[in-house]
Amino acid sequence: MSLPQAFLPSVEMRPIASLLPSRPLPKDYEKGRKFAQIKASLAEVGLIEPIILAPGDGRSELHVVLDGHLRIAAARALGMDALACITAREDENYTYNRRINRLATIQEHYMVLRALERGVPEERLARALDIDISALRLRASLLDGICPEVVELLKAQNFGHEVMRMLRKMKPARQIECAELMLGVANFTSSYAAALLAATRVEDLVDAEKPKKLRGLGTAEMARMEQEMSLVQGRFKAIEQGYGTNVLHLVLARGYVAKLMRNPAIGDYLARYHVEILEEFRQIVTATGLEDG
Repeated sequence: MSLPQAFLPSVEMRPIASLLPSRPLPKDYEKGRKFAQIKASLAEVGLIEPIILAPGDGRSELHVVLDGHLRIAAARALGMDALACITAREDENYTYNRRINRLATIQEHYMVLRALERGVPEERLARALDIDISALRLRASLLDGICPEVVELLKAQNFGHEVMRMLRKMKPARQIECAELMLGVANFTSSYAAALLAATRVEDLVDAEKPKKLRGLGTAEMARMEQEMSLVQGRFKAIEQGYGTNVLHLVLARGYVAKLMRNPAIGDYLARYHVEILEEFRQIVTATGLEDG
């Protein structure tokens, strides 16, 4: 079975003046980080992702833009006259970029490494990404001292490079434990990573002789925080391990209550003698999720 193509197969150069926006750009977009990166990339390596156009009617030379408004604005700011475009077969009313999985932090690291291995100069790559050389080197060395299991756990996540700096101070087993905790609570901030580092026992640190530091906390407070975080992590693990079983039991119990409620004799009896129980049963049966319980 052949799948229908979403776009016409040819890529065509079209004048920027013939491209009509389908939505307004955000206010002060020129001051945004994303616009600066697109502009730097356009200036250094050219357009990578073509502009997406709505299908034309054949009577006009103008073309409605479905996706690529910032790229067009950046190209116009650089004095470019034309851009590579591809035409969609259907005029979809959504931004195509919403269907794209953004580059995760670890994938970006691999991309930078691959470019450097292929001989792209650091200066040119930094200009294309609109970052300085030191930031580029941080991205290239992102996984130094990180165990493979953590790389696998966090490969699809976006986080700051400071998170890996915290993790590499820990031994592999503790790195894995912290990565699982971050995934469990969906928190990949540097402040949470710093808290996990502060709660790490000395014997789980790579450099046990070097004292842990967290701004605003003294030695006694750090020790107390380590103890409290250890208790929280233990409780979290226990809840996580029993979560699946508990949900299964709740689903089965809800099904059983629903079956009871479908019995007219039981419903009449509860309505006559135990109205409060009947109301509770109704709430259980009509609940659409655990958050409604």
